Amino acid sequence: MRTVGRDFDVLIVGAGVIGTSMASLLVARRLVAPERIAVIAERLSPASTVPQSEWDLRVLALSRASQRVLGWCGTWAALPPGKMCAYERMCVWDSRGEPGGAGSLIFDSAEFGESNLGFIVESRALQAQSLRMAGSAGVVFIEAAVDAVQVDDGGVRMRLSDGRDLGGRLLIGADGAQSRTRELLGIETAGHAYSQDALVAHVRTAKPHAATAWQRFLPTGPLAFLPLPDGRSSIVWSTARGEAARLRSLDAAAFGEELTRASGGALGECELTTPVVSFPLKLQYAIDYVRLRAVLLGDAAHVVHPLAGQGLNMGLLDCASLADVLAVTGNGGFLGEQKLLRRYERWRRSENLLTAAVTDGLERVFASGNPALSRLRVLGLGAVGRASFIKREFAQRAMGLGGDVPTFLKTAAPST
Repeated sequence: MRTVGRDFDVLIVGAGVIGTSMASLLVARRLVAPERIAVIAERLSPASTVPQSEWDLRVLALSRASQRVLGWCGTWAALPPGKMCAYERMCVWDSRGEPGGAGSLIFDSAEFGESNLGFIVESRALQAQSLRMAGSAGVVFIEAAVDAVQVDDGGVRMRLSDGRDLGGRLLIGADGAQSRTRELLGIETAGHAYSQDALVAHVRTAKPHAATAWQRFLPTGPLAFLPLPDGRSSIVWSTARGEAARLRSLDAAAFGEELTRASGGALGECELTTPVVSFPLKLQYAIDYVRLRAVLLGDAAHVVHPLAGQGLNMGLLDCASLADVLAVTGNGGFLGEQKLLRRYERWRRSENLLTAAVTDGLERVFASGNPALSRLRVLGLGAVGRASFIKREFAQRAMGLGGDVPTFLKTAAPST
């Protein structure tokens, strides 16, 4: 038997950081009344077997722009200080070079008049606080799967797995790379798999990480060390799938030896302190970001290689850009208007495709074993390091402040 539901202005599918941040941002920017926003997800509070006192394995690199978006949402101020770590420098180097020497590139926040370049944040803590702040704002949460979606000029109708029907004026799909919303809207994707897995673990190193994010480009894929507040580092080691399987099979001591060798000893001997988990890598992008009265955000619209740590940052910029576009509606009278959604699509699709192209190109260039190309990589990194204006542009892009950025993110948010 079908249960009669209720109507909202905005229906958001997905209760991850992107979905809940979009809901909070709509309220904070006074675009939609909180009780007129519904966040729908099959599961609202994913369980974790890791004690709260320990850092979960999944960490996120947040840019300055993302910090400001989360500041508007109230989430940033609510994050536990022990679950974040500012990084002040970034050192990138080619496998044929040395960190700080030829074939390397160093970004220092002091060069750009910034206190840091960004933050490493525990994903679990960010998810929990994003959910809590949206709830505190008065957003309505509905725990159910989405079975069907129907959109027309009159609005959106949604049927849930528990039999309820919901109505709305705008549907936002923020339900991840395997988006059910995208599927129900009939939006196709393109892209390719990288035939790589990313290995993730926390390690202790003989040398201090010095509040620096370290990344070495190896022929098999990039290896990153992200600083944690307790002195350890979180590694993201992207490598060929067969090699990833071999590395996962090693005991802790053998894995530490392999990691020390792969990092060129940049941080000294590495000691594994957690299990190693892995996930497959791919490039995926939605052919369209919008349909009639519907729009995609975050991983539902784009998935990129993690080498630049831009996945979540791109999604939060999606949220800010959509809020900026909808701001012209004033009291929300034109929510779901197609020309506004198309404006968002043109804006974010061009920015996201540029980021995807750059990350994909970097992965291909640095993975090449061609000696001539390797020499060019070393020369190129050195040239960028010497050209201050290019280096500044790269840094601005990495902090999310370069390119076409929503106006309200160009200054600090009220709660950051």
